[in-house]
Amino acid sequence: MTEVDVSTIELSAIEQWLDQLAPKAFDFLLQVVIAVIVYLIGQRIINVIRKIAKKALEKRDSEPGLVLFIDSCVKVALYALLIVVILTLFGVTTASVVAVVGSAGLTVGLALQGSLSNFAGGVLILILKPFVVGDYIVEHGSGREGVVTAISVFYTTLTTADNKMVVIPNGTLSNSSITNLNRVGTRRCDFNVSVSYATDLKKAKEVLLMLARRDEAVMDDPAPIAFVKELGDSGIDMELRVWVKSEDYWAVTFRMLEEIKMAFDEEGIDIPFPQMDVKIKSAEA
Repeated sequence: MTEVDVSTIELSAIEQWLDQLAPKAFDFLLQVVIAVIVYLIGQRIINVIRKIAKKALEKRDSEPGLVLFIDSCVKVALYALLIVVILTLFGVTTASVVAVVGSAGLTVGLALQGSLSNFAGGVLILILKPFVVGDYIVEHGSGREGVVTAISVFYTTLTTADNKMVVIPNGTLSNSSITNLNRVGTRRCDFNVSVSYATDLKKAKEVLLMLARRDEAVMDDPAPIAFVKELGDSGIDMELRVWVKSEDYWAVTFRMLEEIKMAFDEEGIDIPFPQMDVKIKSAEA
């Protein structure tokens, strides 16, 4: 009986396995190279499409926030399509990709409820336009306020008056009360000041209106008005109302408060303040 050389058989099996593996490895490597080439070409095509879309929107004078939002959506959609194309190069059928995406979509959707809410909020903001890039808004839920610098897919970025960046989820903005301070273009400044009961009210009103009329930033229409607002415990509460452009609001506010105090001092008009009289009774012996 002939003896079989085990080492020879094992070597022969390895050689056969390598012979079968070599073509498969070459094919796989070729697919990887093609996939890389397709990705690089697809990336350039996506960039070209995004530039064309941006130029088309800018020609229509679209808002910067809308341009940024649509650009983000186009980018996500095109890269998703590019990934599907690359997967098909490795033998994955489109039906399989759709089935996997469909089954994973529910799981991802449940896990990312907050992000989807922010996405929906971003869509509503861009459609309804309660504010646009450049508006100064106040979000009353948290009291955060600032100039809108960007509206992205999920978040809106504000720049505060002291130059801090605030990022607010779009879902929060779409579900809360918002005040847009410069959409109309003009704002009213209200100045409340108290005078003593001995004050000549006509004179006090004339001083307030004089200060308003000589300020170049104060609008003539609507005209400034001054009136008695309330009879307080320690003085008469008066109010001056003037209209200004939105960008002049704070400058006029700070300037007029100082000028009112100085003018009242010059005219001898007293501004009362709360006082307390304390009487001490000595104990009887």
